[in-house]
Amino acid sequence: MTARYELHGPVAVITLDNPPVNGLGHATRLAITQGLDRANGDPAVRAIVLTGAGKAFSGGADIREFGKPAALAEPNLLSVILACEYSAKPVVAALHSVAMGGGLELSLGCHYRIAAPACKVALPEVKLGLIPGAGGTQRLPRVLGIEAALNMIVSGEPVASELLMQVPGQKLFNRLASSAEQLMTEALALAQEVADVRPLPLVRHLPCQHPQGQAYFQFARNMVAAQARNLPAPLKCVDAIEIATTAAHFEEGMLREREMFINLMWTPQSRALRHLFAAERAASKVADVPEDTPKRPIASVAIIGAGTMGGGIAMNFLNAGIAVRLLEMKQEALDRGLATIRKNYEAQVSKGKLKADKYQERMALLSSTLDYADLAQADLVIEAVFEDMGVKEQVFAQLDKVCKSGAILASNTSTLDLNRIAAFTRRPQDVIGTHFFSPANVMKLLEVVRGQQTGKDVLATVMAVAKKIKKTAVVSGVCDGFIGNRMIEQYARQAGFLLDEGCTPAQVDRAVEKFGFAMGPFRMGDLAGNDIGWAIRKRRYVEHPGLRYSKTADLLCELGRFGQKTGAGWYDYAPGKREPVPSAQVLQMIEQHRSALGIKPRKIDDQEIVQRLVFSLVNEAAHILQEGIAARASDIDMVYITGYGFPFWRGGPMLYADSLGLFNVVQAMKRFATNPLDDAAFWQPAPLLAQLVAEGKTFNNA
Repeated sequence: MTARYELHGPVAVITLDNPPVNGLGHATRLAITQGLDRANGDPAVRAIVLTGAGKAFSGGADIREFGKPAALAEPNLLSVILACEYSAKPVVAALHSVAMGGGLELSLGCHYRIAAPACKVALPEVKLGLIPGAGGTQRLPRVLGIEAALNMIVSGEPVASELLMQVPGQKLFNRLASSAEQLMTEALALAQEVADVRPLPLVRHLPCQHPQGQAYFQFARNMVAAQARNLPAPLKCVDAIEIATTAAHFEEGMLREREMFINLMWTPQSRALRHLFAAERAASKVADVPEDTPKRPIASVAIIGAGTMGGGIAMNFLNAGIAVRLLEMKQEALDRGLATIRKNYEAQVSKGKLKADKYQERMALLSSTLDYADLAQADLVIEAVFEDMGVKEQVFAQLDKVCKSGAILASNTSTLDLNRIAAFTRRPQDVIGTHFFSPANVMKLLEVVRGQQTGKDVLATVMAVAKKIKKTAVVSGVCDGFIGNRMIEQYARQAGFLLDEGCTPAQVDRAVEKFGFAMGPFRMGDLAGNDIGWAIRKRRYVEHPGLRYSKTADLLCELGRFGQKTGAGWYDYAPGKREPVPSAQVLQMIEQHRSALGIKPRKIDDQEIVQRLVFSLVNEAAHILQEGIAARASDIDMVYITGYGFPFWRGGPMLYADSLGLFNVVQAMKRFATNPLDDAAFWQPAPLLAQLVAEGKTFNNA
């Protein structure tokens, strides 16, 4: 059973017991209603307490039932809430730890509520592209007030129970327990205290009005619309809460909330957000590495290189309370790196995002050195040096000499062969890739590269560390560029071909930014540094002489236009500013290059630009999946959402391709293959993609 029934004198206690967060799956819902029936049928029972075992009251819907018939099977959540309301004996909800989504809605159907301090309370459905669908928009405003409830529902963010107790006039909690340990004792006392109170109080009977009425809701819509571009759910939250204030009766509001919920469930945005919710959890699981795999203790970290990347990586660990030692070869480089870290933290303090004492605590965990010998006791060492195999060899040979047995040796390489790097040591089982994304203290993605001999305990440890430093970790196998950069190379190649054929950098950037990317390929190149791509291409010309590129990017670099850091790249940049200004010099360079090749420019519409760029990602990703470099299509979506600025409301390139229909994707690719200025060989569908089309399947149900 996923809920227990026990008697404590005249009080029946129903305890949800469905780990990890007491999700309200069908078996749990059934057990709750059976417990209510049993308590109401027992003359010795005078009141009922509903609570949760373990680390939650309830986290809401059981994600294992998403999209399955069990999610709607009776008793559904609405029926369970009605059973609480209609109970002839008072039902007291005892909330602790977590009460979110359907869990909070369930408690609102109870007659009384008592909460432990620090209980996190939320209606986070908006983060899945939905509105609360079991009365949350109709009941929460009645107990918390319109404005506080609207802020909670539109943001989806959790709020601590003691803060909610301070909301003027709140009726969400009848009591705040003196401590988490005393919650059940005080809940049982409250249950006995109200056992004979009649009529039983129902949230649905409370008034629900705002003194400014329509004017307030119009103001709220204007504010939400400005913050929720491309997402329909936040505005629907406002609509549903307004209905709570205008509906002729409570049931009308419930029906309209449910109608909105169901309609949103079918939107592509909700599908995308639900996909990413599940994808993030799936990415943390590695098929052949059980969750109980022993992990190595990580109390101290050493980082080789105090540049932009090394400093950013260091901040992640300092933020998590882990001691960091930063190594550089020259004192001036070390001083520069330490100064940048201080500057970043001081900026957070000045903006009120970090308290001064926390800043001091973090800096106290940071030390520095010019000597490899000082890294001897580090548990984890991450190199963040120049992307050159010769440089990596020198670093790892040194680490192999000085680091203690059992230390994990990690490389921040973005493209190089991790197996070769591991072979520079006598302990390849301890070597792993940790590819952070710039700026490393901001970007969520961490590509964890599993070498041929990487130990399972090393992989399990790094995945756990990633969670501790609040990164979304995705495991990649070893290949040139791993998942993200291998795909982005094809994207960049297509961007170059588009310039050859008639586009300007600004036109390409505008098209993909309108599609929803955070930044177009040319603005992204200027931000990252065009010289980085140039160095990679030079290596490609030697290793893959048959691979075609537009020469425009090389010509740009020959002019010294490396991007924002030099004040000139694909765009011009005014001193101290990051706003891109179209460059007459670059446009002239592109036109001269076309002329030299004898190419007559043509007009290219936004649809072709977007499709060529996005479908190039999809086709390369299909190769990556087939080769086993990525474990699942949703892992690739997580890489692109969290590391490359793909629009999150589209769910990532693989889900986007699924939503368009893979048949249609392949048909477009066939058209691109007929373009004499493009790469016809690349546009041959990857075998996996062709197979999925033939079988009528998609990446996410293959």
